[in-house]
Amino acid sequence: MRTNYTDTNKVPTGKTRGYFGVGVEEISKGFNLGNLVRTTHAFGGSFFFTINASVSYAEVKSTDTSHADIHMPFYAYKNMGEFTLPKDCALVGVELLDEAVDLPSFRHPLRAAYVLGPEKGNLSPALVKRCDHIIKIPMKFCVNVGIAGALVIYDRMISLGSFAERPVRVGKRSKAE
Repeated sequence: MRTNYTDTNKVPTGKTRGYFGVGVEEISKGFNLGNLVRTTHAFGGSFFFTINASVSYAEVKSTDTSHADIHMPFYAYKNMGEFTLPKDCALVGVELLDEAVDLPSFRHPLRAAYVLGPEKGNLSPALVKRCDHIIKIPMKFCVNVGIAGALVIYDRMISLGSFAERPVRVGKRSKAE
C-alpha cells in the first residue's frame, strides 16, 4: 500500500530527535550515490554531502526518484579543505577498523553527520582523523555503500526515535498489553 505523506493522518510516527546528515568521500558510482541520497531523504535526513566525488549527477538524479535535492540541502565539497559542518554537529565515520565501535553498541549523537567511504576503498586517513567517532557494522566484509548507509540510518532511527517498546512475545503488541 502506498502512503500519501501529504495527508496529516498518514504521517509516520516515531520522529527522531535531533538532526542528521549523510555523506560519502570519493564516491564514483552515481547510482550508489542516488540510492544513498534517496534513503537519507526517506529517513528524514537534514542534509547530504560529498567530498571529492567523481560521479555523473545524471545517474544520481535517475536513481533518486524522491527528488531529494529539492527537499534537503546537498553539498558537494571538492576536497577536505572545503568540508564544513554545522556548529556542534558530530562527524561519525563508518569504517571497518579494529578500533571502531560496533554499531549496536554506539550511542548516536543528537546532531550528527555520518560519512562513508568509496565503493572500493576506505575513508582517507585525514577524514578518519577529523571524525569525532568511528563506527563499524559488525559483519564479515564490506557491503554496498547504500546498504551500509541505510543500516546506520535505521539504527539511528531505532535508537533515537519515539517508538513503543517491543512486545515481549513474537509479533506485534496486542491491545491488552
